[in-house]
Amino acid sequence: MKILLLGKNGQVGWELQRSLAPLGEVLALDRSSTSHCGDLGNLEGLAETVRLFRPDVVVNAAAYTAVDKAESDQTTAHLVNAQAPEVLSRACADMGAYLVHFSTDYVFDGSGQKPWVELDGTGPVNVYGQSKLAGEQGIAKQGAKHVIFRTSWVYGTEGGNFAKTMLRLAQEREKMAVINDQFGAPTGAALLADITAVCLQQAQPLTGIYHLAAAGETTWHDYAQYVLQTAQGLKPSLKYTVKELAAVPTSEFPTPAARPLNSRLNCSQLENALQLKLPAWQTGVGAMLSKIL
Repeated sequence: MKILLLGKNGQVGWELQRSLAPLGEVLALDRSSTSHCGDLGNLEGLAETVRLFRPDVVVNAAAYTAVDKAESDQTTAHLVNAQAPEVLSRACADMGAYLVHFSTDYVFDGSGQKPWVELDGTGPVNVYGQSKLAGEQGIAKQGAKHVIFRTSWVYGTEGGNFAKTMLRLAQEREKMAVINDQFGAPTGAALLADITAVCLQQAQPLTGIYHLAAAGETTWHDYAQYVLQTAQGLKPSLKYTVKELAAVPTSEFPTPAARPLNSRLNCSQLENALQLKLPAWQTGVGAMLSKIL
């Protein structure tokens, strides 16, 4: 199997390099690669890469993820998140290649309390969500065999993440305030990478949109609480300055881009299709903390 991986140095791409390696020949690129074009801002170069490498599978783990910046940089967000996936789908359709793409719960409006299912109506509340939804639609329009995994609250061991920020602030501040009215499931990049590898080993590959997130739900406040308590147990020598972890509403932290309050995703369709059980979010966060501490 020949696999073209885009976004190799992002949180998900980093883990995909590991999970895809046993499946065949992997050409892993990012926007600074020189052997082939891996820059999602270069549409012609992307299509050329697919034509030259002739992959069996293209895995697109690259994206414009600066949610707040997207509000004032709509052109770039749409280029990377909407136009590039459509170009990849067209190139894959021409080559008979299978496309794996990652999307987000931000395609929904974040209302209600029920976990979103794949057929629920979309209604993104910010430019980032709009650009990701346009990417989904562009992929379907071009007709390549594809699977789109919508996920939420992604973290990885590489680079910055919410847990690392909480651990740093807890050693610097006596009082911390964390949002308690946004609900979702922290989902590890390692889990996304492992499920992608499982998907590619199926006799009948998945097609269409599937929700993929860790099991359970939490708020950012309870997530922070879990991180601090678990870290203390793993490394008792950690000295915390923080004495109060206050729970506050989203309105206390105004941002350029609106955030959905309900990021819960119903993943039963994926679990049934692959005959597996997604692990609780605490499992992945605990493993990540064990690795970084």
